[in-house]
Amino acid sequence: MTSTSTLRVPILMYHEIGDFSGTNSRLATSPAAFAEQLAYLHNEGFVTITAGALSAILSDGTEEIPDRTVVITFDDGYEDFYSKAMPLLDQHGFTATLFVTTGWVQEAETRPASKAPGRMLSWSQITEAARAGIEVAAHTCQHPQLDQLPAKLLREELYTSKVRLEDKLGLPVPGLAYPFGYSNAMVRQVARDVGYGYGYAVRNMTASPTSDLFALPRLTVRRATTMSAFQQLVSGGLPMTVLQDRALTKGWALVRRARATLNMTSGGFNTSNL
Repeated sequence: MTSTSTLRVPILMYHEIGDFSGTNSRLATSPAAFAEQLAYLHNEGFVTITAGALSAILSDGTEEIPDRTVVITFDDGYEDFYSKAMPLLDQHGFTATLFVTTGWVQEAETRPASKAPGRMLSWSQITEAARAGIEVAAHTCQHPQLDQLPAKLLREELYTSKVRLEDKLGLPVPGLAYPFGYSNAMVRQVARDVGYGYGYAVRNMTASPTSDLFALPRLTVRRATTMSAFQQLVSGGLPMTVLQDRALTKGWALVRRARATLNMTSGGFNTSNL
């Protein structure tokens, strides 16, 4: 067991689980690669907890956590989570957290600017996942760049997605992942104000006791992630591709901060940012 004083937990971020024939997204992971990654975690003695469970441990600060703990998360709500990822997770006795974009659920009506990027989950599939022990959390309604939204739209995105999930599932939804990993001080404060207990970003580093509960870092797993790179990710090392992603993220954050400031001072808002 490891106390939170020395806690270092890899939080893995997935999107689609699909072959290249079905999706050309660079963020997709093939079913074969995903199966190999889970088999590695299982064989190496890793245990999984949900994003919410880890957040609760970090918040409490006293609870011990098993060695070789990993958090597995999925963004957006692709249908292949239900058809491909869940059976493999169940095979190894693993759990995960599913961050759902509610406006992209199969039965949802969406604006053209927020067209679903692929075949998405239905409400019945999301409900079944929750009943199977998967944590279901929010990923906004329309997947906008939250740090570029005016306050009213920001609150609407965060509040509505939370309430919609709670109404459909009959369960509290304290968790949030920011679309694209983008947030700022206002985004994080509004998330607190509307009732979230934690927020996940990207940042490509492992979580530690000093991590902000509303800016928890995750590690990107994508099509180009080799098995060697995956092993580095979960063992605390960072492959070159992740270090490059981190550097780009820091530079892009400065650009986004300047853009958001310009939007606020000019009173302008470009819906193409959504």
